[in-house]
Amino acid sequence: MDQTASNVSEKLEQAKASVDPGYVPSDDEEYMSERQLDFFRMLLLDWKKSIHNAAGQTIQSLKDGPMREPDLNDRASSETDWGIELRTRDRQRKLISKIDAALRRIDEGEYGYCDKTGDPIGLKRLIARPVATMTLEAQEAHERRERISRDD
Repeated sequence: MDQTASNVSEKLEQAKASVDPGYVPSDDEEYMSERQLDFFRMLLLDWKKSIHNAAGQTIQSLKDGPMREPDLNDRASSETDWGIELRTRDRQRKLISKIDAALRRIDEGEYGYCDKTGDPIGLKRLIARPVATMTLEAQEAHERRERISRDD
């Protein structure tokens, strides 16, 4: 296990120790209380660890797997599968930077609030998408503006 994966595992264990098993944030609590922040930190670190593990498996498969199939159709299929796998890992690499940014926002006390409006993003949205940086309304408005400028 490389240093990054080891560091993530260490931080994840620390985060898990501070969150009760089975705890799920609720609207009955103070928004972005220490308990909720610990929950989201654990969620993000767990997600990051699973991405690192999957990447390690992909690297190992690339080292072990035969890339040269005797049949041209089998070879084409294998190369297509590897291409999809590598694109998936590239998307996940980009996701890790979003996870790291969310962890930084937790540390800086900015997590859970919209970048555009400063309003609370909401627990349901953050549980569904822990790296969210905007409220649903702000995200939809952003996407509409992108679509309009793309069409021009």
